[in-house]
Amino acid sequence: MTSLPRTAARLLLGATMVGAGVLHLTTQRQEFRAQVPAWFPVDEDLTVLGSGVAEIALGASFIALPGKKRLVGALLAAFFVAIFPGNVAQYVEGADAFGLDTDRKRLVRLFFQPLLVLWALYGGGWLRRDRRG
Repeated sequence: MTSLPRTAARLLLGATMVGAGVLHLTTQRQEFRAQVPAWFPVDEDLTVLGSGVAEIALGASFIALPGKKRLVGALLAAFFVAIFPGNVAQYVEGADAFGLDTDRKRLVRLFFQPLLVLWALYGGGWLRRDRRG
Protein backbone atom coordinates (compact mmCIF):
# COMPACT_ATOMS: atom_id res chain seq x y z
CA MET A 1 0.00 0.00 0.00
CA THR A 2 1.29 3.44 -0.94
CA SER A 3 0.92 6.50 1.25
CA LEU A 4 -0.88 9.59 0.04
CA PRO A 5 2.28 11.76 0.12
CA ARG A 6 4.22 9.14 -1.87
CA THR A 7 1.40 8.87 -4.43
CA ALA A 8 1.19 12.66 -4.68
CA ALA A 9 4.98 12.86 -5.17
CA ARG A 10 4.81 10.23 -7.93
CA LEU A 11 1.93 11.92 -9.75
CA LEU A 12 3.43 15.40 -9.46
CA LEU A 13 6.84 14.29 -10.72
CA GLY A 14 5.19 12.33 -13.53
CA ALA A 15 3.17 15.35 -14.62
CA THR A 16 6.22 17.60 -14.35
CA MET A 17 8.23 15.25 -16.54
CA VAL A 18 5.49 15.06 -19.19
CA GLY A 19 5.29 18.86 -19.19
CA ALA A 20 9.06 19.26 -19.46
CA GLY A 21 9.17 16.72 -22.26
CA VAL A 22 6.49 18.57 -24.21
CA LEU A 23 8.45 21.80 -23.76
CA HIS A 24 11.55 20.03 -25.15
CA LEU A 25 9.60 19.33 -28.33
CA THR A 26 7.84 22.69 -28.67
CA THR A 27 8.22 26.21 -27.30
CA GLN A 28 11.38 25.80 -25.19
CA ARG A 29 13.41 23.78 -27.66
CA GLN A 30 16.03 26.53 -28.14
CA GLU A 31 16.48 26.94 -24.38
CA PHE A 32 17.06 23.20 -23.97
CA ARG A 33 19.52 23.21 -26.88
CA ALA A 34 21.61 25.74 -24.96
CA GLN A 35 21.98 23.18 -22.17
CA VAL A 36 23.50 20.45 -24.35
CA PRO A 37 27.24 20.37 -23.60
CA ALA A 38 29.59 21.41 -26.40
CA TRP A 39 31.47 18.11 -25.99
CA PHE A 40 28.38 15.89 -26.35
CA PRO A 41 28.84 13.78 -29.52
CA VAL A 42 25.17 13.87 -30.64
CA ASP A 43 23.52 16.76 -32.50
CA GLU A 44 22.00 19.31 -30.08
CA ASP A 45 18.53 19.17 -31.60
CA LEU A 46 18.48 15.38 -31.71
CA THR A 47 19.58 15.29 -28.07
CA VAL A 48 16.79 17.68 -27.04
CA LEU A 49 14.18 15.74 -29.01
CA GLY A 50 15.36 12.40 -27.62
CA SER A 51 15.45 13.61 -24.04
CA GLY A 52 12.00 15.16 -24.48
CA VAL A 53 10.55 11.88 -25.70
CA ALA A 54 12.26 10.06 -22.81
CA GLU A 55 10.82 12.54 -20.30
CA ILE A 56 7.30 12.14 -21.69
CA ALA A 57 7.58 8.35 -21.64
CA LEU A 58 9.00 8.22 -18.11
CA GLY A 59 6.54 10.79 -16.74
CA ALA A 60 3.52 9.16 -18.34
CA SER A 61 4.66 5.75 -17.11
CA PHE A 62 5.09 7.05 -13.56
CA ILE A 63 1.47 8.24 -13.66
CA ALA A 64 -0.20 5.46 -15.62
CA LEU A 65 1.66 2.41 -14.31
CA PRO A 66 1.48 2.53 -10.51
CA GLY A 67 2.23 -1.20 -10.41
CA LYS A 68 5.60 -0.44 -12.02
CA LYS A 69 6.38 2.59 -9.86
CA ARG A 70 9.57 1.07 -8.42
CA LEU A 71 10.95 0.34 -11.88
CA VAL A 72 9.95 3.71 -13.30
CA GLY A 73 11.20 5.55 -10.18
CA ALA A 74 14.58 3.86 -10.58
CA LEU A 75 14.66 4.70 -14.30
CA LEU A 76 13.80 8.33 -13.56
CA ALA A 77 16.52 8.51 -10.92
CA ALA A 78 19.00 7.04 -13.43
CA PHE A 79 17.82 9.56 -16.04
CA PHE A 80 18.48 12.44 -13.64
CA VAL A 81 21.95 11.07 -12.94
CA ALA A 82 22.61 10.62 -16.67
CA ILE A 83 21.77 14.23 -17.52
CA PHE A 84 23.71 15.70 -14.59
CA PRO A 85 26.95 16.08 -16.63
CA GLY A 86 24.99 18.38 -18.93
CA ASN A 87 24.07 20.55 -15.95
CA VAL A 88 27.70 20.64 -14.87
CA ALA A 89 28.71 21.56 -18.42
CA GLN A 90 26.17 24.40 -18.42
CA TYR A 91 27.91 25.76 -15.32
CA VAL A 92 31.46 25.22 -16.63
CA GLU A 93 30.69 26.58 -20.11
CA GLY A 94 28.65 29.51 -18.75
CA ALA A 95 25.68 28.73 -21.00
CA ASP A 96 22.62 30.89 -20.37
CA ALA A 97 19.25 29.12 -20.43
CA PHE A 98 16.03 29.33 -18.43
CA GLY A 99 17.14 32.41 -16.52
CA LEU A 100 20.36 30.74 -15.40
CA ASP A 101 22.41 33.68 -16.58
CA THR A 102 25.06 33.87 -13.87
CA ASP A 103 27.62 31.40 -12.58
CA ARG A 104 25.99 31.57 -9.16
CA LYS A 105 22.54 30.62 -10.50
CA ARG A 106 24.03 27.80 -12.56
CA LEU A 107 25.95 26.52 -9.52
CA VAL A 108 22.90 26.63 -7.23
CA ARG A 109 20.92 24.70 -9.84
CA LEU A 110 23.39 21.80 -9.56
CA PHE A 111 22.30 21.17 -5.99
CA PHE A 112 18.71 20.53 -7.09
CA GLN A 113 19.59 17.52 -9.24
CA PRO A 114 20.15 15.21 -6.22
CA LEU A 115 16.73 16.30 -4.94
CA LEU A 116 15.17 15.15 -8.21
CA VAL A 117 16.89 11.79 -7.82
CA LEU A 118 15.53 11.48 -4.28
CA TRP A 119 12.06 12.58 -5.42
CA ALA A 120 12.02 9.84 -8.09
CA LEU A 121 13.19 7.22 -5.60
CA TYR A 122 10.66 8.34 -3.00
CA GLY A 123 7.78 8.38 -5.47
CA GLY A 124 8.86 4.96 -6.68
CA GLY A 125 8.76 3.51 -3.20
CA TRP A 126 12.50 3.04 -2.79
CA LEU A 127 12.91 5.35 0.20
CA ARG A 128 10.81 3.94 2.97
CA ARG A 129 11.32 2.38 6.35
CA ASP A 130 10.47 -1.25 6.80
CA ARG A 131 7.66 -1.33 9.36
CA ARG A 132 8.13 -5.02 10.09
CA GLY A 133 9.87 -6.27 13.19
